Amino acid sequence: MKQFSKLLTIGLLGLSLIFSGCGASRTVKGGGIGAGAGAALGAGVGAIAGGGKGAAIGAGIGAILGGTAGAIIGNKMDKQAAELEQIEGAQVEKVNEGQAIKVTFESGILFATNSSTLNTASRSSLDKFATSLLNNPDTDVNIYGHTDSTGSDAINNPLSQRRAESVYNYLMTKGVSGNRMTSAGFGSTQPVADNSTVAGRAENRRVEVFILPNAKMIQDAKEQAK
Repeated sequence: MKQFSKLLTIGLLGLSLIFSGCGASRTVKGGGIGAGAGAALGAGVGAIAGGGKGAAIGAGIGAILGGTAGAIIGNKMDKQAAELEQIEGAQVEKVNEGQAIKVTFESGILFATNSSTLNTASRSSLDKFATSLLNNPDTDVNIYGHTDSTGSDAINNPLSQRRAESVYNYLMTKGVSGNRMTSAGFGSTQPVADNSTVAGRAENRRVEVFILPNAKMIQDAKEQAK
C-alpha cells in the first residue's frame, strides 16, 4: 500500500509539472486529464517525460503490473512496436519494462528549420503512425516537442510547443481521438545529445511520442490474469 501511494503521488506530481511547467501547451491543459491522467492514476506513471536522455517514463507501470497482467500488456506493446518499426523516420523503443513505447521523430523529418508546419514527406509517416494508433485503441498518447539550444527560450519554448501541437492536430485529422492524446513543448530543456556539436543539435531537435496503456487495457489485463 505504501508503494502504491508513493507511485500515485509521483504520478500526480508528474502531471502537475506538465500542466504548469515551461512550455506546457493549451492542448495539455485542455485535454490532458482525459488521456494522461488515466495512465498516471491507473498505472502509477511517474515522470512522463524526463531529462537527460529523455528516457524517464513511468516507473510505476512495471512496479504495479507485474506477473501475468504485466506480461499481457508487454505482449500487446511488443506487437505495436513491431508495427511502428516499419515506419520510415520513426525510432522506436520499448520503455518502462516493456509496458510502454517511445517513438522519436527527428524534427528535420517533420519540419523545416524554425517552422512548425509539417512537411509533405512527413505526412506519409504520420499517416502510418495514425493507422497503428487506430488499430490499437486502448492506449494514451503523449506528444512532446523539443529543440536544440540555439536561440532563446522565448523562441524555443513556443516553437517546440507548436511542433507538438502540429503532430497532435494532424493525428486528429486522421481519426485519432483528442481525448486519448496530450501535447506539450519543452524547448531546449531536455537535450539527449551535446548541443555544442552540429550532430548533437540535430538529435535534440525532435518530437517524442509516448504510447501508454490506458485504464481499459490495464483493467482487461488484470481480468485476463485472474
